[in-house]
Amino acid sequence: MNTTSTSTTLALRDPWALVPPVGNLDAYITAVNHIPLLTPEEESRFARQLKDHGDLEAAGRLVLSHLRLVVSVSRQYLGYGLPHGDLIQEGNVGLMKAVKRFDPNQGVRLVSYALHWIKAEIHEYILRNWRMVKVATTKAQRKLFFNLRSMKQGLKGQAGEGDTHRSTLTPAEIEVVARELNVKPAEVVEMETRLSGGDVALEPQTDDGEESFAPIAYLADDSQEPTHVLEARGRDELSGSGIARALDQLDARSRRIVEERWLKVNDDASGGMTLHELAADYGVSAERIRQIEAAAMKKMRKVLEAA
Repeated sequence: MNTTSTSTTLALRDPWALVPPVGNLDAYITAVNHIPLLTPEEESRFARQLKDHGDLEAAGRLVLSHLRLVVSVSRQYLGYGLPHGDLIQEGNVGLMKAVKRFDPNQGVRLVSYALHWIKAEIHEYILRNWRMVKVATTKAQRKLFFNLRSMKQGLKGQAGEGDTHRSTLTPAEIEVVARELNVKPAEVVEMETRLSGGDVALEPQTDDGEESFAPIAYLADDSQEPTHVLEARGRDELSGSGIARALDQLDARSRRIVEERWLKVNDDASGGMTLHELAADYGVSAERIRQIEAAAMKKMRKVLEAA
């Protein structure tokens, strides 16, 4: 028995057995290309079984016979740099949606009806994954996104070989694209800028010296970081009302010593009184003034720590 007859026999008994396990894309593409196509009569019969009776086996036969269509359509979108397997997978989702909604009474073949759903699902996948930020949201922007690249290549070809390496469109070419796609020239310029740009990682990708310098290093604003805000608020509290409460816990002599030693700044920038000046003022030794100061500072520290 040859390969074709074997495939046909498998399709009649268990059509799902023709699709190999996920993991080998080449084997998958080879397999789906060997799945037999349905005749118009078979397609109509299976579609009616699904529509009238919810026959999932009939749905499976409709899906399997059109998997090669998804592979063919997905190849048109390889230029966006996304994995071919993912494009096929998304296209298969679109195919299943088409099969579910297909009405055989409309008089059209499933291949014509499914084409829209396959492309729509692939388009959505590309727009979600091509850039970190979505590049097209409105219907006009989506049309511009998927047509600008091919139109750009066509315009360059018309301009001649010497102009094929030019990266941007001329004003005249922008007008042509805008007129063809029914959008504003400014939208063409904006989309061309988006397509020519790329994503930049905020975080460093390596740990090798200057190569690790990334935008996060100079775009981050630490001044509004929550822990820094709380720390600054705490420092302001301690240096203001906190110090005042701590001074209130001291006796008059200890308070004056602390204020003269640490909290006063004279106009001549000479600071407060020295230990010897305070000692002479109170008639004690400079060492005694130092002891009183140390005890006062210890008491103030306890008050501030308890705040």
